[in-house]
Amino acid sequence: MDMEVTAWMSLHHAMNAKDDRRPFSKATLKRIARFARPHRRQLFAFLGLSVVLAVLAVATPVLAGRVVDAIVDDSASSTVVNLAILIALLALLEGGLGLANRWLSARIGEGLILDLRTSVFDHVQRMPVAFFTRTRTGALVSRLNNDVIGAQRAFSDTLSGVVSNLVMVMLTFGVMVGISWQITLLALVLLPVFVLPARRMGTRLARLEREAAAHDAAMSTQMTERFSAPGATLVKLFGRPARESAEFAARARRVRDIGVRTAMVQHVFITALTMVSALALALVYGLGGWFSLRGSLDAGAVVSLALLLTRLYAPLTALASARVEVMSALVSFERVFEVLDLKPLVAEKSGARAVPEGPVAVEFDGVRFAYPSADKVSLASLEEVATLDTRGGVDVLHGVSFRAEPGQMVALVGSSGAGKSTIAQLLPRLYDADSGAIRLGGVDVRDLTFESIRDTLGMVTQDGHLFHESIRENLLLARPDATEDDLWDVLRRARLATLIEGLPDGLDTIVGERGYRLSGGERQRLTIARLLLARQRVVILDEATAHLDSTSEAAVQEALAEALDGRTAVVIAHRLSTVRAADLILVVEAGHIVERGTHTELLAAGGRYADLYRTQFSDETPLEPVA
Repeated sequence: MDMEVTAWMSLHHAMNAKDDRRPFSKATLKRIARFARPHRRQLFAFLGLSVVLAVLAVATPVLAGRVVDAIVDDSASSTVVNLAILIALLALLEGGLGLANRWLSARIGEGLILDLRTSVFDHVQRMPVAFFTRTRTGALVSRLNNDVIGAQRAFSDTLSGVVSNLVMVMLTFGVMVGISWQITLLALVLLPVFVLPARRMGTRLARLEREAAAHDAAMSTQMTERFSAPGATLVKLFGRPARESAEFAARARRVRDIGVRTAMVQHVFITALTMVSALALALVYGLGGWFSLRGSLDAGAVVSLALLLTRLYAPLTALASARVEVMSALVSFERVFEVLDLKPLVAEKSGARAVPEGPVAVEFDGVRFAYPSADKVSLASLEEVATLDTRGGVDVLHGVSFRAEPGQMVALVGSSGAGKSTIAQLLPRLYDADSGAIRLGGVDVRDLTFESIRDTLGMVTQDGHLFHESIRENLLLARPDATEDDLWDVLRRARLATLIEGLPDGLDTIVGERGYRLSGGERQRLTIARLLLARQRVVILDEATAHLDSTSEAAVQEALAEALDGRTAVVIAHRLSTVRAADLILVVEAGHIVERGTHTELLAAGGRYADLYRTQFSDETPLEPVA
C-alpha cells in the first residue's frame, strides 16, 4: 500500500467520523447484540479472517526484506526463488481470503440491513394514522435508508476495521521494533504531522459535505413536491416557475461551489500528506542506510522497515478515528431504535377473535374520543421540529351512540368539522375510542383481530387513493387471489369495464401517482370496484362523491348502489340528496348527535337537518311536503 493510498484512507476516516460525544448506552449495545445474534457465526468467521489478513499484510514486507538480504549475501538462487514463490503464495492466499472476507462482510451487512429495514417497515405499518399525518415522509424514509446503512457499517466496516487495524498495528510495531527500535521511534515522530492534518482537514471537508448534502436534500424535496401532479399544477396556477427555477439554481450553484472547494482542499491535503510520507520514507531509507553501511543493520531490514511503515500509518490513523466512528454507528442505531420504541396506540389484543359470521350490525355505545397529542404518536426528529406539540386531549366526540342493523344504511350529515369522519375512522380502528364501545356483530372492535376487521369492513374516501401501479395491482390489493373473471366482473359492476377495455394495456395500464392519469369519477369508481372485489359485509363511504361533477356523480352513484346492496352501510355526505333513502339519518354537530330519524321525519321536525336541506335546495326545489 503506497502512502498516497494511506493518505486517502486517512482522509476518508476523518471525513466520515461524526464526533458525537454522547456516552455509550448499555441498553443500545444489548439491542445491537440481539440484532447481531442471528449472524454471530458469520461475524466470528469474519473477525477471524480479518486477523489472518492483518498477519499476512505484515508477513509480506518481512519476506521482501529477506529476499534483499539473500541477494546482498549472494545466497543460493534457490533461496531467492523459494522466497519469491512464498511471497506469491501469500499474495494469492491474501487475495482469496480477502474475497471470502468481503463476502462475509457483505452477507453480514446486507443481512443486518434486511433485519433492520423489515423491523422498521413492519413497525411503522402498525402505527396509527395520526403518526402519518404528522410525520414528514422524507425523514421517515431516511431512517429506512441512511440510518439503517449507518448502523450496518458498524459491523461490516467499523468492527472489522478496529480488530484488523489493532492486530496490524501491534504486529507491525512489534516487528519494526524488533528490526530497529531507533528507526521505528523516529519514524513515529512524524505520525502527528500525518494524523492531525487528516483530522483537521477531514472535519473541514465533512462540514462542506454536510452542507452539500443539505442542499441536495432541499433540491430533492423541491423536485419531489414540484414534479408531482398537484405540485406542478399549483406552481403553474400561481405562475411562479421563474421563482422556483431561481431557488433551485441558487442551491445548485452552492453545491457546485462546494464541489470546487472540496476538490481543491482534497488535492492540497493529499499533496501535503504525500510529502510527509516521502519524508518518513526518506528518514527510514536514510537512517536505515546509514545503519546498514555501518554494519549494524541488514539491507533487507531497511526495505522491510520502509514497507512496514506504509502498513503502520493507515491503521494508526484509522484507530485514531475509531471512537467517533463507533459513536457515529451507535447514533445510527439509536435513531433506528427511536422509531421502533414508538409504541402504536392501536394494538391487537392477545386472544383477539374474528368477527362473527353472517350479517353484521354496527353499534356505537357512548363513544367519546379526543385526538392524541403529537408527543404520543410522533417524534420531533421525524416532524423536523425542535419540540413536539403537546396540545391535544380535547374531546371531539361526546357520548356518540347509534346502531346500524344488518343491511341498513345509516347516514351522517352535519357541518364540516362536526366529527363525522372521526366516527368513520373509529370503526376500522384507525384510532381507538377513549371510552364507550364500538361493536361489529355485537363484539367490541378492540376484541377483534385486525385481519377480520379488514375482511369485514371496507371504506371509500373522498380522494379515492390509488398506488402508482397498474389497474390490476390496485384491484388485487383487496383480494390477491382474485381471478381475471373476478376483476372484469367488478369493473362491469363499477361501470368501468368499457373504459378499461379501450385502454392499450387494459388491466395492466399504470394509473399514475395517486391515480392522476384517471379522472376523478374514474378514480372513485375504481376504488369502488376494489371494494366490490373485497366482498366486505360493512361499507363506509366518507364523502365518496364530494368533488365530482353531476355526470361523474351519477356514474359513481350507480356503482355505489352495487356496492351497498345487501350490506350494512355508514355513509357520510354533504349532499343531502344522496342520503334521502337512508334508513336512519344522524345529524352530527360539535361531536354530538343532535338529531336522528328518516329524511321525512327530520324535515317534519324543522330542526338542523331541515336548515341544512333548505340551504342546499332553496334555489332548486321547494321543501318536500311532509306526510
